[in-house]
Amino acid sequence: MFTGLIERVGGVVALAPQPGGGARLSLDLGPLAQDAKPGDSVSVDGCCLTVVSRRGAEVVFDVVPESLRRTTVGSLKPGDRVNLERALLPGQRLGGHFVQGHVDGTAVVTKTVPGEGWAEWRFALDDAALAPQLVEKGSIAVDGISLTVAGCDDAGGFWVALIPETLARTTLGRKAPGARVNVETDILGKYVLAFLERKAAGAAPSRITEEWLKELGY
Repeated sequence: MFTGLIERVGGVVALAPQPGGGARLSLDLGPLAQDAKPGDSVSVDGCCLTVVSRRGAEVVFDVVPESLRRTTVGSLKPGDRVNLERALLPGQRLGGHFVQGHVDGTAVVTKTVPGEGWAEWRFALDDAALAPQLVEKGSIAVDGISLTVAGCDDAGGFWVALIPETLARTTLGRKAPGARVNVETDILGKYVLAFLERKAAGAAPSRITEEWLKELGY
């Protein structure tokens, strides 16, 4: 679990294809590598990856075919910059929102409007079927960055307002129209939407009722 608050921007060292369709990704994590150990989770541009090994500041991750298909990780090349966040620890403050690191799909930057105190970035979802999961003032993770949806439409377009700090501390400020980003919609919205869709499809009613909860002491 992550918060969407980027700790550092790291660099891609290598992306090597592996037998079976996966890949091995090597990143320079800088000081974030000091306590990295095999099995740890790191959000890389919003994609949750597991540490395989470490040598100094260079950390290696295995990327499964599903992640290569659904995210932008497969298009990374040496020298590219990526947003990094280590997994949330119990007791830490949740400054962003609950981000799983399970990327739903990608989007393309369609327009950037820089400003002195704020900026606006507009995107178009590659899969418009994700559009119902976006709501105005709801949460969204773009390349792992916790952002608020400033507005959206039914066709898969959405936009966010960015402060200078976000542009300076993440890779988003380097994204020009045409760039592709990873998108993860809000986990709460996914469950609510799935429940409503099943109900509309005539699924059997849930046994969780107010009376049943009272019987259990709630």
